[in-house]
Amino acid sequence: MTELVLAYSDSPLGTLEIAGSVAGIRAVRFLDEPPLAPASPDLPAPVVSCIQQLAEYFAGRRRSFEVPLDLQGTSFQRRVWELLLLIPFGETRTYLDIALALGDSKAVRAVGAANGQNPVSIIVPCHRVIGGDGALVGYGGGLWRKEWLLAHEGRPVQARLL
Repeated sequence: MTELVLAYSDSPLGTLEIAGSVAGIRAVRFLDEPPLAPASPDLPAPVVSCIQQLAEYFAGRRRSFEVPLDLQGTSFQRRVWELLLLIPFGETRTYLDIALALGDSKAVRAVGAANGQNPVSIIVPCHRVIGGDGALVGYGGGLWRKEWLLAHEGRPVQARLL
């Protein structure tokens, strides 16, 4: 088993906690409080690369990520997350769009649940999924962060926040 390490990175949206190993990035989370655990002293290459790429993203110099991911979830969740990775920078999709891409228009709620369980914020761009009416709904990092990320990517945020 590969050892999971923690690292922290400052961003315009607060501190990010990055969990990863030599196998890849397992989580990127927004912290609203100071970290509870210290950063690991020796960071594997995927974690170092993730920190650098996130800094480039926030500086406006990166539109996609090239870090290995070590996604842990059910097969359905991983299928949803793989579809999220296909949403281009600056574009959005609805929960129904994702359900239709899975071949099941009735899976909208399940897609919403899987989207909400995405452990790798920003890199697996769950912030690019919006409600069918254009509303910004369901973002674990807070809707204000979702709005910021979409605006950062050049998508005008005209919909009301729920």
